[in-house]
Amino acid sequence: MRLIIFGPPGAGKGTYASRLGHELGITVVSTGDIFRQEVRRNTNLGRKAAEFLSSGELVPDQIVTGILAKKIHADDAKHGFILDGYPRTIEQARALDKMVKIDAVIRLTVPERIIVERLSNRRVCKKCGAIFNLKYLKPKEPGVCDNCGGELFQRGDDLPQVIRERLKVYESQTQPLVEYYKDELPILNIKCSSARIPPEIIVREILRKLQKANLLV
Repeated sequence: MRLIIFGPPGAGKGTYASRLGHELGITVVSTGDIFRQEVRRNTNLGRKAAEFLSSGELVPDQIVTGILAKKIHADDAKHGFILDGYPRTIEQARALDKMVKIDAVIRLTVPERIIVERLSNRRVCKKCGAIFNLKYLKPKEPGVCDNCGGELFQRGDDLPQVIRERLKVYESQTQPLVEYYKDELPILNIKCSSARIPPEIIVREILRKLQKANLLV
């Protein structure tokens, strides 16, 4: 099964995709994770990506599409994949159409107030990349990762002013994908009205809608 999951920043795409991937036995391809790994390694790609990520802008298509093509044709994606963070524009969707056939789109909708609250309270471990939230998933010791003892920090793109800029970018460039796909693929609309809804509930709803669309036996 080949799926796309999209929604505004902070909608929970990464969380739901990883759990859904485990349930379905398919890999998750996250462009955001790929770029953050490159930034941490301080590669040429990482330095280029950092310039865009820190200001809430999208990384240019030619960079993203080249990396994605390698990932979706790798051995670990041969049984299927979930794309998290791609496509974000109509141009990227057209490029994806030329590479592979997609089975369905999962569309997450979350109120802006929840997104700002969730992301502005997010903290990430500098060593292992574990994610915490100062409201809903607090570390046992403030500023210290429960897993490895590394220092927790706030990403530059999780500052409130950058979050709002990212939401504007999403609305103007990514939201039109609904129109692009609506007559071509099943679109599974998933609403999340509270930051306290357990991920398992959302994943069960996605699986139910995949089954309803005759994509699961």
